[in-house]
Parts: sequence; C-alpha cells; structure tokens
Amino acid sequence: MATNPFATVVGQPQAVMLLQRAMAVDRIAPAYLFAGPPGVGRSLTARAWAARLLVARQEAAGADLGVMQRIEQGNHPDFLWVEPTYLHQGRPVTPAEAVDLGLKRKGSPLIRLEQVRQIARFLARPPLEAARSIVVIDQAETMAEGPANALLKTLEEPGQATIVLLAPSSDRLLPTLVSRCQLVPFVRLGPEPMATVLTQQNCGEILAHPEVLAMAQGSPGSAIAAWQQRQTLPSELLESLHQPPTTLRTALELGKQIAQSLDSDAQLWLLDYLQQQYWQTHRNAALLTPLEAARLQLRRFVQPRLVWEVALMQLQAVVPPSGAGRARP
Repeated sequence: MATNPFATVVGQPQAVMLLQRAMAVDRIAPAYLFAGPPGVGRSLTARAWAARLLVARQEAAGADLGVMQRIEQGNHPDFLWVEPTYLHQGRPVTPAEAVDLGLKRKGSPLIRLEQVRQIARFLARPPLEAARSIVVIDQAETMAEGPANALLKTLEEPGQATIVLLAPSSDRLLPTLVSRCQLVPFVRLGPEPMATVLTQQNCGEILAHPEVLAMAQGSPGSAIAAWQQRQTLPSELLESLHQPPTTLRTALELGKQIAQSLDSDAQLWLLDYLQQQYWQTHRNAALLTPLEAARLQLRRFVQPRLVWEVALMQLQAVVPPSGAGRARP
C-alpha cells in the first residue's frame, strides 16, 4: 500500500507539485485557496495535504495514512472541516443531517457567521498532537460578507494553523480574502484521468454513457452525481425519452408523466440530461432550443405540464418519425 496520501489524487499534477514543494522547503503558508471546479479532487487533495502537515512531527513510515483515516472519520483533534449548512431551530445542520432529519430544504446552504466563530475558537488553543492545526472550509464561496469579514480577522492572525479554502475560482470570494491566500489551481480532467478515477470509484459503467460524461465536463465527482441522479428517474421514462417523441400524442403523454412524477429539481436536471443525450445522438442544435426555453420557463414557475408539453411537441417537429437527419453511430 502506498504511504503517500497524494497517490490517490489523479489528474492534478500542478496542485500536488506546489504543495509538495512547499513542504520540501518548509514554507507552509498560513492560508491556501484551492480554486477549481467541484468534483475534480479539491477535497481529496485538501485531506491529503492535511495528513502530510499533521504528521510533521512523526517519522514512522505510513503515519500519514493513519492520520488520513482519522481525518476522514472526523476524530483528529487538530483538524476541522467546515461545510455549508442550513439553519434549523437556531442551529446549523449540514445537508446530510438535513436529509436524516427529513427537513425540506429551502434555498442553498451557507457558511454562517457562527461557523466562522467556531473556527476562531478552534484556533484559539494550540494544536494537541501536531505542529499546527488545519482548517478546511468547503464551498467557501457561500460565505456572505459578514462571515467573510469575520474570517478575514482569523486569516490575519491564524496562529499555529493553516487554513484551506475550497472555491470554484478566486473571483467568487472577497478580494481581501484572496489576497491572504496562496492560490493552488485545479483543472478539469482529460478523458484518461477521468476514466481512471471513475474506475477506481467502481463507476466504470458511466464510461459507456457519453451524455453523462458530457454533463460532467471533466469532473469525476459531477459524473458520479449525475449518474446517481439518473438512477432515481423511472427507467421506463428514460427509455421513452431516449429519442424525441415521434407523435404529438406521445409528446403530450410524456409531458404529463414528467410533470406528475418528477419534482422541480429533477425536471431541471432532466433538461440538462436530454440536451446532452440528443446532441450526442443527432448533433442538431435545433433540438437544444426548446429544452433551453423550457428551463427558463420552469425557473419562472410556469406550469410544468404545459412547459413540457410545448417543449416535447417542438422536439417532435424537429426530428421526423423516420429518423432522417440522425447522426450515424
């Protein structure tokens, strides 16, 4: 078994090189910004980086793998992972906790002021086992101005600590936060690294679905999430939508079925999926226009059944029943 936790990071050689070089010359910055799309390895790299830093005082071979396990289990005293939360009965709950509690989620989760205060309290004490404490803030772009300004004070004087922010890009954060972080860029993966990660995650079947890969745009995490979402949709519905409807009656029946069986989020996801599916099959931009119009209408709370019926009837008119104009496999 490899003793280097970075060995599990695929397709991010520049990010790994920057972090390993910082450790080699013993110049660890007080704050880092891991900037790049979600699902490409930012979180995995942050955990690997934390594992290397938290064993700085240890010499036993493979010690960082033991620390990695403790990090993943959430029981290392010098490591804190912060993620966006919802507010429930006056206390923050993570998305996973919200699901367990059966809460109906309204809006998106946020990094809240109380969580930033928790970070300050965590860093107020010296590290217990390692040379430094490590804090990782996932989806840092969800911080409003108040929490961001509070975090700024902590970044100015982090003490014996390193803080890592995960965000899509530097322009999604306050410039004052970005200026205090060392940037570590993350990129979308090419086909080979993408296939490697999906195979490692026992999701190799996704590779046979180009529409899912196209939705992911080089993000293995997004590909897995899209595949999981696909599994929640009725298989007979997906089969019926594999090609655009060939008759007006079929279009109306499918529109009714979609509106009755899928919630709003699933309907929006289905539109993305169908755009990729039809483009992969037909390479006809005219098929994308009705689906894009349907997306805008659903977001404006137009009656879903009407939206889908109109969109599917328009698709039926684009591709004739004979299948003329379809791309050859």
